Amino acid sequence: MRYFHYCRKSTDDDDHQVASLESQRSENERRFLGSPDIEIVGTVEEARSARTPGRPVFNDVLDRIERGEADGLIAWHPDRLARNSVDGGRIVYLLDTGKLKDLKFSTYTFENTPQGKFMLQIVFANSKYYVDSLSENVRRGIRTKVLKGWASNRPPLGYLNGDDTTPIISDPERFPLVARMWDLALTGAYSVPQIHAIASDEWGLRTRKTKRGGGRPLSRAATYNLFANMFYAGVLRLDGRVHPGKHQPMVTLDQFATVQRLIGRPGAPQPKARVWAYTGMIHCGSCGLAVTAEEKTKQSGRSYVYYHCTKRRGRDLCREPYASVEVIESEIESFLAEIAISDELHAFALSRIDREAARVRGTAEAGRDALEKALTQTENALRNLRLLRVRDQITEREFDEDRTTLETERLQLRQQLASGNPEAAFEPARMFVTLSNRALKWFREGDAEARRLILETVGSNSLLAAKKLSIDGRYPFRRRTKSMTFPQLWAVLDDIRTHACQDELISLVARVRRLIALFRQRNAEAGDRLSERDRRCARGS
Repeated sequence: MRYFHYCRKSTDDDDHQVASLESQRSENERRFLGSPDIEIVGTVEEARSARTPGRPVFNDVLDRIERGEADGLIAWHPDRLARNSVDGGRIVYLLDTGKLKDLKFSTYTFENTPQGKFMLQIVFANSKYYVDSLSENVRRGIRTKVLKGWASNRPPLGYLNGDDTTPIISDPERFPLVARMWDLALTGAYSVPQIHAIASDEWGLRTRKTKRGGGRPLSRAATYNLFANMFYAGVLRLDGRVHPGKHQPMVTLDQFATVQRLIGRPGAPQPKARVWAYTGMIHCGSCGLAVTAEEKTKQSGRSYVYYHCTKRRGRDLCREPYASVEVIESEIESFLAEIAISDELHAFALSRIDREAARVRGTAEAGRDALEKALTQTENALRNLRLLRVRDQITEREFDEDRTTLETERLQLRQQLASGNPEAAFEPARMFVTLSNRALKWFREGDAEARRLILETVGSNSLLAAKKLSIDGRYPFRRRTKSMTFPQLWAVLDDIRTHACQDELISLVARVRRLIALFRQRNAEAGDRLSERDRRCARGS
């Protein structure tokens, strides 16, 4: 009788298999290969789970048996053939119709009789029950682990699997780099492809090496997925619900929400093959279209950069003249001078902020009481929502949507209570004062990235007309014809501390942090070059 020899395992990972394909094949061949009444017409192998129907190799074997190419099947155990009702039913049906005449197993004895088929169906049913029970046990284990505050799967980039006490730990090599990627995203001045290029090319970020590979730069798609993963905000998601995680978060839920809005904002500048400092930030004052940059080289070989309206050429000509980059930067410097504050005012403002922060520390209990009251109200709302669902007064969809919103709000309140840092409300004010004092100096000393970041932070609605650049101040920066007095500055600082729009302030803090990091890196590199020069001088002497 002719037989197909079928071997199957569930995955491509040999470490997770009780019987590998090689061991199944060798056991079956040792048992049946020398029998005179057995002719093996083909050996097929498949690495695919039998929990659900749809195995292509297995289905092809049964199709060939139906066409008469073989009369029987050889397998290591019946559960290699079927762990679901569809595949098990098809095998029994082929036995009933006579197209499949025999089954042979190394670990089970089968006879093609009513009693044999009955026992075979019991074995198939047991195999299905085992899979179903295993799946339910796995889901229960996942739920238990998530409710305890730990992720049930492999942690994302920046984290590592730990021990039983702390299942998820921070990756000392990659955690700081991924956290810096979030800092760049929070500025709103970098697109995801730009952040991907900086992390891969400048910082040398690589994925973790595993048995299956790794050690490569993060892909662009993986970078987008990274910024959409709530795990980095200390949140675990399961079955559409959110749960607080015990791992160290990189951002808060408020910062995570800000990044989602910044990444998805319309009109965000896209990366270009040649990056100019101010393209995508300036528009034509006459027609409103974007202003682009162009480099021209004189006969002398000297190059000049000009900015002009993108609709200067074509059917509808824009009459606005070219403006050199020197004119553009001169206008920006004039704007930065108008928003600047003196060194004395800068020092005085910082000292007042420090005193106010110390006073707030003493009265922080009132703020904590307000947070705890809000948390209690949110938890009461969750209980009332469950009662409404139990009484069938709201639909399942409404219940799921409202529950997700309330659970996210509860997590935000818990994060704010856990942070316990009343001075965090003063950080935007400190950054505003610092940048107001340093913006002009940093602009003159910085590279294209720093200059672009400064204009993105302090300016908005930049229009170029008649070689003149007009710039509006972005909140909380404002143009002034006279020097700011301390009462005026303190009014602005007080407004920042109580400002309702957190996105702008979160981005302000992130941008100034990035500027500080850029100039620290610049100064460190300058120090390294100076040290190298000193070493060369010492060797020469």
